[in-house]
Amino acid sequence: MITCFIRYEIDPFKKEEFATYSRNWGEAIPRCGADLIGYFGPHEGSATTAYGVYNVESLAAYEAYRARLAADPLGRENYAFARRERFILKEDRIFLKNVSAAIGGK
Repeated sequence: MITCFIRYEIDPFKKEEFATYSRNWGEAIPRCGADLIGYFGPHEGSATTAYGVYNVESLAAYEAYRARLAADPLGRENYAFARRERFILKEDRIFLKNVSAAIGGK
């Protein structure tokens, strides 16, 4: 299992648009095969940093998931919404593997 961390730089005056975008992914991402941990928007501190976090089995599974997401009606709509509203200024993606023991020692 690997975890994808997406770091967004968003327009601080369009936080509500980012929240809408995030809620849409909350429906589309699980349907397309990834285990969504969540989207996190600014609250205190930075007004421009946000994150999306989800798990996938492998990089091969990620590629298949991305293809399903691009074909998904809500996925296509959400990508178009982000392009149209331009609330995402920058997006960086990194894949990490959990190397610690599970919480609770399990």
